[in-house]
Amino acid sequence: MPYTKIKLSNNGKKAFQVLMEALKIPISEAQKLIDKKRLFCDGILVQEKNKILNGIIELIVYENRPKGVEIVFENEDFAVLEKPSGILSHPNGRHCQYSLSDEIWHLWGKQACVAHRLDKETSGLILVAKNKQTQIEFKTMFEKRQIQKEYIALVKGQIKTNFKIDASIALVNNYNDIKTRMQICEKGKKALTEFEILKSYPKDNCTLLLCKPLTGRQHQIRIHLHHAKYPILGDPLYGLEKTQIEAILDGKMNPEERIKITGAKRLCLHAQTLKFNFKNNKFIICSNAKIENEFFKSIKITI
Repeated sequence: MPYTKIKLSNNGKKAFQVLMEALKIPISEAQKLIDKKRLFCDGILVQEKNKILNGIIELIVYENRPKGVEIVFENEDFAVLEKPSGILSHPNGRHCQYSLSDEIWHLWGKQACVAHRLDKETSGLILVAKNKQTQIEFKTMFEKRQIQKEYIALVKGQIKTNFKIDASIALVNNYNDIKTRMQICEKGKKALTEFEILKSYPKDNCTLLLCKPLTGRQHQIRIHLHHAKYPILGDPLYGLEKTQIEAILDGKMNPEERIKITGAKRLCLHAQTLKFNFKNNKFIICSNAKIENEFFKSIKITI
């Protein structure tokens, strides 16, 4: 299990002091661990930061179990990794068995983190800040739209011309729906995406697109293409019934059934390029993946 309990010493001290001394961390990080409900004394959750601890003190920590990941680019401040489809960018709870954080923390320590996230089934380039200062700078750059991202998608249908979608997006307000699903909504946040045809496949009734999100909304490319009637093959959220979505997300639908319903075994969306300026240097970083081949493998019942 990635999350495991470790024993700490320093009985007779305040909870935050125990963490500071045992882990060599500042008071802010110690308090954050207590807020996250990670600290226990004699099996009882510690919720008071100033509580004097006497007994068996245990802390829930994330244990890295790296499997190996491709580093596309690296310097002293940041790195760019090639995230496979099906891998979480960050652990999503104590039942998470593996995420990209296993690789990042193994390579560069707990001070490193993803500067942005990709959906679990989206593959491709992900930017990693190696230190707090770089993390802050990248966050500001993303907010100011100073980091450009380009994606490749394999979509259902024959598209004849390049196109642009300007349609605002909001979270679905139906509490019976899937909580993470977005919708086109006039009162939502502005969302603009440009789409360029890369290749057409008439026999398979699909088109390979270059997708350029000019705003950074959740599921922007996916909802825009669904809205345009060109759904991304393999999309587990849009255009499906709630029961189908839950079966896919819970891993209870077999690949053959998923291909019949969505067109592919995985979401055919890939983060292809990152473009930005950092410390007076211009970076254009491209994915090394042979993503077209990967997409077409995913739409076949037998490989």
